[in-house]
Amino acid sequence: MTDKRPRILVVDDEDRNLRLMEALLAPLGYAVDLARNGEEGLVKAAESPPDLILLDVMMPVLDGFEVAARLKQDEVTQIVPIVMVTALHDVEARVKALEAGADDFLTKPIDKTELRARVHTLLKVKAYNDHMRDYQGELEIEVAKRTQELQSAFQEIKATSLETIYRLSRAAEYKDEETGAHIMRMSHYSAAVAREIGLPEDEAESILYAAPMHDIGKIGIPDRILLKPGKLDQDEWEIMKQHTAIGGRILERSSAVYIKLGETIALTHHEKWDGTGYPHGLRGEEIPIAGRITAIADVFDALTSKRPYKEPFSIEKSFSIIQEGRGTHFDPQVVDAFFSITAEILAIKERFSSEDASLQMTD
Repeated sequence: MTDKRPRILVVDDEDRNLRLMEALLAPLGYAVDLARNGEEGLVKAAESPPDLILLDVMMPVLDGFEVAARLKQDEVTQIVPIVMVTALHDVEARVKALEAGADDFLTKPIDKTELRARVHTLLKVKAYNDHMRDYQGELEIEVAKRTQELQSAFQEIKATSLETIYRLSRAAEYKDEETGAHIMRMSHYSAAVAREIGLPEDEAESILYAAPMHDIGKIGIPDRILLKPGKLDQDEWEIMKQHTAIGGRILERSSAVYIKLGETIALTHHEKWDGTGYPHGLRGEEIPIAGRITAIADVFDALTSKRPYKEPFSIEKSFSIIQEGRGTHFDPQVVDAFFSITAEILAIKERFSSEDASLQMTD
């Protein structure tokens, strides 16, 4: 059975002083350990930290000042109260002891009543410190637990919100072929390019989840235009171009990060670097970076996918068209980033080649 008695370590180089302390403390109900020099005292204190240390000052090799300083530097023993037992009465010695880390003093010859009082008081201090240490440890564990629970709840809310965004985005293009896969491919293309040009990970992730809303405005475009198998005439094209403004209106005035970014992307992913795009004819860096990135992702996926009005182009031809648009349709920096990660782009295309694969929301 574990000994529950408070443990006191007595460090003194004179055996008769050790025996005296043991004789005075043991009857008071304390477990007493003895160390015959400073080095032994340090070893015993480190191996089994006591509740209190009675430390002689005048010892060979390591005096009490040095032992006290080392005990207070050690994380294991720094909260153990130290009582310096000394025959020194000068103020300078006591100041030195305090600076070394002593908590109290006993003057030789030892008075039994004074010993009992000081030991009792400092053991109460040690018990309180132990309680606060244990409480702090329990509090840290509880905080970590609660933090994990909050993080899990946040991730669940985030996943639910993102799935909602994804499914509503699919609804806008539901009548197109391969819509779900298209949404996932172009959003992952966009995130990959964002990382390659050096955007922070949180911004790349935001683009990943906002990009699916790029064509949400198509929900307001008549089917006769949206699904027309041939080329649109001028009037039809003007109506089709309105999907950017419609998307912006659907998403405007939101305080949610992804929705706000989705609004920007919906409005600007058809703007062109040379200013010939729509709806506002923005030029160069007037176009938000998210719009410039999703533009190349959307076009590449459109080129390599079947549409009501065309068959898919080959990878080689699609790459060639993207390269030809460098500096006119597309931001040159974005084009260069796109081509520097072609292996990743093709891996994404393969990964989300089917509607079933498009159900995966993780990047």
